[in-house]
Amino acid sequence: MGRRSRGSARGNWQDHSTHHPSVSNKKYLSLSRTYFLARVEQGVSLDLRNQIYGHLVNLDLSFFSRTRLGQVVSRLTTEVEQFRRLVTTELFKVLSAGLEFSVAVIAMLLISWKLTLAAFVVVPLAMIFWGPLVGVLRKLDHSVLDLGGDITAHIQETFSGIRLVKSSSSENRERERFSALTGEYFHRFMRAEFVRALAPPLTELLAAAGTVVILWFGARLVVAGEVTGPEFVGFIGLSVKLYSPVKNVAKFPAIAQPGLVAAERIFDFLDIPHEVSDAPGALPVRGFVSDITFEDVSFTYRRGEPVLRGISFEASHGDVIALVGPSGAGKSTIVDLLGRFFDVDDGCIMLDGLDIRQLRIEDLRSLFAIVSQDTVLFHDTVSSNIAYGRPGASHSDIVAAATAAYAHGFITEMPRGYDTIVGERGVELSGGERQRIAIARALLMNRPILVLDEAMSSVDPAAERVIREATSHLMLGRTVFVIAHRLSTILHANKILVMDKGEIIEQGDHGSLMAKAGLYRRLYDSQFNEADLVGSPWFVDEI
Repeated sequence: MGRRSRGSARGNWQDHSTHHPSVSNKKYLSLSRTYFLARVEQGVSLDLRNQIYGHLVNLDLSFFSRTRLGQVVSRLTTEVEQFRRLVTTELFKVLSAGLEFSVAVIAMLLISWKLTLAAFVVVPLAMIFWGPLVGVLRKLDHSVLDLGGDITAHIQETFSGIRLVKSSSSENRERERFSALTGEYFHRFMRAEFVRALAPPLTELLAAAGTVVILWFGARLVVAGEVTGPEFVGFIGLSVKLYSPVKNVAKFPAIAQPGLVAAERIFDFLDIPHEVSDAPGALPVRGFVSDITFEDVSFTYRRGEPVLRGISFEASHGDVIALVGPSGAGKSTIVDLLGRFFDVDDGCIMLDGLDIRQLRIEDLRSLFAIVSQDTVLFHDTVSSNIAYGRPGASHSDIVAAATAAYAHGFITEMPRGYDTIVGERGVELSGGERQRIAIARALLMNRPILVLDEAMSSVDPAAERVIREATSHLMLGRTVFVIAHRLSTILHANKILVMDKGEIIEQGDHGSLMAKAGLYRRLYDSQFNEADLVGSPWFVDEI
C-alpha cells in the first residue's frame, strides 16, 4: 500500500512537473525563439533576393551580353545564402559575445584597471596575426564563389545545348570539362578551409598567452598589496569569461569571410547603374501616329569598332521597312536602338517628331511587338506563352490570335490543348510551331509597330508558307521592320535599306534597287541563282 502510494506520488509529481507552468513556458519560449529566428533568416533571404532580381531584370541588355548567366544565378542563390548565414548566425554570435565581453570588462575594471589593461595585451598580437590571414582568405573565398558561378553557367549551357552535345558525341568531353571545374573548385575550397582552420588554434594560443600575462602581472600586484588574494582569484574567473567571447570575436573575420565576400559581390551587382534610363520629366507616349526618323545615327558597342555610321531614313505609319545585308552589317542594332535597348552615340531617333530619349521607356516599348528567329517560350502552358505580353487576355482572345496565326489546329491536337506545357524554350514543339505561337503572341499584343527579326530563317519551306500567311495577318495596319536573309520575303516592302559595314549604301523599293544593279541586285541574283543550282526555290546563302 505504502509502495503504491509512493509510486503514485512519484507519478503524480512527474505528471505535475511535466505540466508545470514554468516548463510549459520554457517550451513555448523555445518554440517562439526558433520560429522568430527562422522568420528573420528567411526574411533576409526574401528581401535580398527580391531586391537583386528587381535590379537585375531592369538592367540594360549590355549587362547580360557581357555577364555569364551562371554568375547571375549564383548571386541569387548561393551567395544570398552565404550572406544570410553571416547576418543571422555569425553576426548574432558576435553580438552575443560582445555583450558578454562588455559585462566582463566592467566587472574586471572594478577590481583592477591595471590587470584589465594587462589582459588586453594580446589584442595587438591578434591583429598582427589576423591581418594577413584575413586578406588571404578574402582572395580565396572570392575565387571559390567566382568558380561556383562558372560551374552553374557550365551546367546551364550544357543542358540547354544537350541536343548538340549528344549529336556531336561530346558527352565524355563535357564530363571531363565538368570534372575539371569541380576538381578545381575542390582545391580552391580546401585551400580556403585550411587557412580558416588556423583560427581556433591561434585564438586558443593567444588566450593562453593572455592568461599567462594575467597570472604573472596579477601575482606582482598581490605581492605589492594593490590587489587582494580573493580579488585576484575573482579576476582570473572573470578573465575566463572575457577570453571566451574574445575568442569568438577573434575567429569572426575568418568564419565570416564567405559571407562578407558574398555581400561584396552582391552589392557590386546592385551598384551597376542603368545605362539607359528615363530622362527627368520623361514624356508619356500615347501611341504612334505619323513617322519614325533616324537622323545621322551612329553607335558603338563598348570599346569596339563603330557598328552604325551616319544612319538616316524615315518610316511612315503603315510602311514596311526591310533591312538586308551581310551578317554584322548592323541590321538588328537599328531595331535595338529604336526600342532604346541601347542609346545612340550621335544623332537622334524621332518618333512623331519627338526624340525617343525624351519619352518614357516603358511607354515606348509598349508600342513594339517582336518576332525573332530565336523564339522565346517559357516552361508553361501554350495559353500562358501566347498571353505573355497581355496577361489579362481572355481565352477567346487567345484562341482568336492562335487561329489567325495558323496555330489553333496543332494546338488542339496536343494532349491538353491550350493547357499543354511546352517545355523549356518550347522543346516539345517544332521550329515552325514555336514561330506560329510567337506570331499569335504578337497578334494578341496588338502593338502598332512590328519587328520581324529573321522570323523565317530557320524553318522549312512548308512551315515558311504557313508562317508567311500568318505574318501577313500580323502586318495589316502596322508599321513593320523586317530583317531578312531570304530576299523572297521582302519583295513587297515599301522601302528596302541595304546595309554593309554599318552604313546604308542603298535604299528604295525592290524594283528601283534591281534597276541600280548595285549590292542588292548582286545579293538577289546570287541567292536565286544558287537556288536554281540546288533545284529548290528555298535554298538561301548566308547573306
